[in-house]
Amino acid sequence: MPIALIVVTTVLAHAGFTGGRLSISLTALAMGASPFTVGILMSLVAALPMLLAVRAGRLVDRIGVRYPMIGAVALLGLSVVEPAAFPGFASLFVAAAGAGVGFMLFHISIQHTVGEGSSEAERRDNFGWLSLGFSISNFLGPFVAGFAIDLLGQRSTFVLLSIFAFAAFVLLALRRAHFRHTPHATRGEGEGGAIELLRNAELRRVFVVTGMLASAWDLFMFAVPVYGHAIHLNASTIGLILASFAAATFTVRLALPWLSRHLHEWTLITATFAVACVAYALFPTMRTVPLLSAIAFLLGLGLGATQPSIMSLIYATAPAGRGGEAVGVRSVVLATSSTLLPLTFGGLGEAVGMIPVFWTMAVALFGGGLVANRRRRSGPT
Repeated sequence: MPIALIVVTTVLAHAGFTGGRLSISLTALAMGASPFTVGILMSLVAALPMLLAVRAGRLVDRIGVRYPMIGAVALLGLSVVEPAAFPGFASLFVAAAGAGVGFMLFHISIQHTVGEGSSEAERRDNFGWLSLGFSISNFLGPFVAGFAIDLLGQRSTFVLLSIFAFAAFVLLALRRAHFRHTPHATRGEGEGGAIELLRNAELRRVFVVTGMLASAWDLFMFAVPVYGHAIHLNASTIGLILASFAAATFTVRLALPWLSRHLHEWTLITATFAVACVAYALFPTMRTVPLLSAIAFLLGLGLGATQPSIMSLIYATAPAGRGGEAVGVRSVVLATSSTLLPLTFGGLGEAVGMIPVFWTMAVALFGGGLVANRRRRSGPT
């Protein structure tokens, strides 16, 4: 399996997506949008993926990953460049929807490439390499977007970020033969669907944990630009704070081989909830950039630690030939979080400010940590 090619493609596509998402938020705020309007925009990034992810997973199971991946990065690049060609609020809404769908399809396809192409012994390590790629792009996208907005302006920033996605398109088109294209036979209708996967107790636990941790991740991506704008930080500074978060996810994922040898999955998940709870409680009490960056780094250490284990568990537990569909169900969970949280907390932030938003999430994470700790004490998975 060409893991280096997979990681490079992921870095390019995801950097275009994360940078574009931040640019959409900051452009809307610069145009006078309220936190609730920004929440609608960020929800739109995930709304269509929430509806389409399971079908996308089945499509990947049925026809293979090659053509969905190529089409996904093409759509992503066109969506990110669109606000540069047609400035205005309407353009931002179209870009948010298109980028969300494009990246959803790419994300399912690339995860399926690793899951299906890895043996059980190497699967967690390969997902670890993939997660490092996502960490690099989580740093690169906001970093480039923040500085480019301040130095070049919003329209040039969208063009610059689209180049990342189009570079991924060219790389995939030229190296498409390196990706396995082995679709599974079409399943019979009697085999059930997503509901059948949810009846699997182990998969269900993984999906629940995914949803709670995704909520913490998504809220941070949405809330930091809004909070930073409210305390008069410029775009490059907000990008640096988000890049600190991404740098921490990269750091902790480098240590995952050692952590996985010493900690069971549910011990690691419990620790993640605890770290994220503390970070969310502290973040809105700070106003200086070094402290905000330090807390963002702390949160990244927590939230960055669990993805490889979660993905490995999904492929170890999913029925044969339905790995893509299981990733699609996980993507629905992620997209539901990304859709509902910005709307809910955008309205709350507009009504009472951002401090209660951060503290509400801290309380939720504390409750999730108690649940995870009970599962940890009952024995390893």
